[in-house]
Amino acid sequence: MSVLNNFDSWKDFLGDRLHQAKGQGMQEGAVSELAYEIGGYLANSVDAKNDHEAVLRDLWNVADEKEQHAIANMMVKLVQNEGNQA
Repeated sequence: MSVLNNFDSWKDFLGDRLHQAKGQGMQEGAVSELAYEIGGYLANSVDAKNDHEAVLRDLWNVADEKEQHAIANMMVKLVQNEGNQA
């Protein structure tokens, strides 16, 4: 099963990547900017697989840049306690 097919697996996956990035010295601002760029990519280039993903995509698309940054920051907060913390 793909990590993208299950939201809990997706959060664990993102949490692992977040912990790796921080463990390698990536600063909070860089993490937030990367999350913003990934959010834009997902909203524009990846088809929603379920209603939850469609809602997130639609919210992203109606948000202005400041709101998109806020959504990205909330996703970082959502996964910061997920995955394996090294």
